[in-house]
Amino acid sequence: MVRVKPFAAIRPPKNLVTEVAAPPYDVLNSEEARAMAGEKSLLHITKPEIDFTPIAGEHEQRTYDRAVANFKAWKEKGWLVQDPKPCYYVYAQRMGERTQYGLVLCAHTDDYAEGKIKKHELTRKDKEDDRMIHVRIQSANIEPVFFAYQDNAELNAIIARAAAAEPEYDFIDENNFGHTFWPITDDAQIARITEIFTRDVDAFYVADGHHRTAAAARVGAEKRAQNPHHTGNEEYNYFMAVCFPASQLKIIDYNRVVKDLNGLTPEQLLEALRADFEVREAGPAIYAPTHLHNFSMYLGGKWYSLEAKPGRYDDSDPIGVLDVTILSNLVLDKILGIKDLRTDKRIDFVGGIRGLGELSRRVDSGEMQVAFALYPVSMQQLMDIADSGNIMPPKTTWFEPKLRSGLAIHSF
Repeated sequence: MVRVKPFAAIRPPKNLVTEVAAPPYDVLNSEEARAMAGEKSLLHITKPEIDFTPIAGEHEQRTYDRAVANFKAWKEKGWLVQDPKPCYYVYAQRMGERTQYGLVLCAHTDDYAEGKIKKHELTRKDKEDDRMIHVRIQSANIEPVFFAYQDNAELNAIIARAAAAEPEYDFIDENNFGHTFWPITDDAQIARITEIFTRDVDAFYVADGHHRTAAAARVGAEKRAQNPHHTGNEEYNYFMAVCFPASQLKIIDYNRVVKDLNGLTPEQLLEALRADFEVREAGPAIYAPTHLHNFSMYLGGKWYSLEAKPGRYDDSDPIGVLDVTILSNLVLDKILGIKDLRTDKRIDFVGGIRGLGELSRRVDSGEMQVAFALYPVSMQQLMDIADSGNIMPPKTTWFEPKLRSGLAIHSF
């Protein structure tokens, strides 16, 4: 079972939350962050390069130093204030008609080392190193990771009761997503939440934040090695996560655009595709995949339906059944010569939140030659892969809404 604990969050006063809270560090580039950041924005802490003119390098020592100075200043100015006691927190996100309710808590680094916090993506050492520096220099998890867990009826009931009260925060962001936040301060409820996770929840699944999770675990290991009296209960053993019941989460499609046709004409590409797909022209109107193993393609001003033929994939293989695997093997590699999705500069990835119109726009502009849209991966597929110890291909999952940074910070 997983180990969790409440924590005394460092967070903005209620009247300042919309000025402090910000998008995650990795959804904005430095120029976008500078344009968005007001005086009190957490972006001055998570993307401190924006404080320099011209904008500094993200990995320069002065940038890291500014992050530390800004975090200290935000606390001194009262823009971030620590709660008087350890709590759990309910964090609800609204996107259209859908609301998902998560618990903000601290997870244990040992659970990551022991495989109870399960991943489905590989991490890059350079990105891990950067996040590790940020955790180390701040002695804090400034931004949370995003976990899922198998539904638990009693936890759902506790969260629902908490969410029936007057919220601490309730606001709409620039994407029209809602964010609502409630502290759970009752000692009996706090103890019960800890007991349920310890007794009934087998694992956490990393939905978003693989690099932040790995970085937190590495900092915990560093601190452990430096402490001859280490017990495993020190605050540095824990890191902040927002954990959602899997049934409430929805993965959005993650699509592909390609710069060239690998020397083929559009007609030759269509002919090559017919070896492994039933190809049907769908016309100029946007066509979205309707089920697993059905793809849409935009080429030469037209949308096409591509239906993978039986025998071209393995439904008994948790990786082989994924549409990203089918597309990578039968189209991107076999026909277009794209061998490594992580490094090939001929391919780019477009989150489904942008809509399929973004795919046709990039092709029509001449920037790209062909686009492919995929049916979204399910949460069950993600958990099956993580349970089996397998790794998904790159750029498979896209979660929305993104967690808002600055609603809670964990300091150790």
